[in-house]
Amino acid sequence: MRFITKKRVAAAVAAAAIAGGGMAAYAYFTTTGAGTGSASTGSSSPVVLHGSAATTLYPGTSSAVNFTVDNPSSGHQYVNTISLASVTADSGHATCDTSAYTMATVNAHQDVAGNTTGVAITQTGTLNMANLAVSQDTCQGATLTLNFTSN
Repeated sequence: MRFITKKRVAAAVAAAAIAGGGMAAYAYFTTTGAGTGSASTGSSSPVVLHGSAATTLYPGTSSAVNFTVDNPSSGHQYVNTISLASVTADSGHATCDTSAYTMATVNAHQDVAGNTTGVAITQTGTLNMANLAVSQDTCQGATLTLNFTSN
């Protein structure tokens, strides 16, 4: 036979208090609501394209062109295509016929993360120097500036 002690009574009272507190009810009303917030969207900024021919050109030859991109914008920007806009020769070769240099549009199709520099473009271009039916001596030793555009 078990005896009821003060300890057992205290334990039973504590258990009942805890259990009763766990079953306390809360009253509330339900409702619906609406509101507004705000956000802003950044804007694009021009990327900077860099390209360099891998080999020296001679009349009738071509060279691969490797590209890198700098993206000064805070957000990702997409370089879709890269085109050769123009070619200029250094001042010592001002009479070089730069129309002999061509490059087909490069389909870069590459996302460039924001605030990055020197991001390699996977696709390469091909810079051609046409073999014209006239002397191209005025282009010998010329340092060319390749001007690119992208969209």
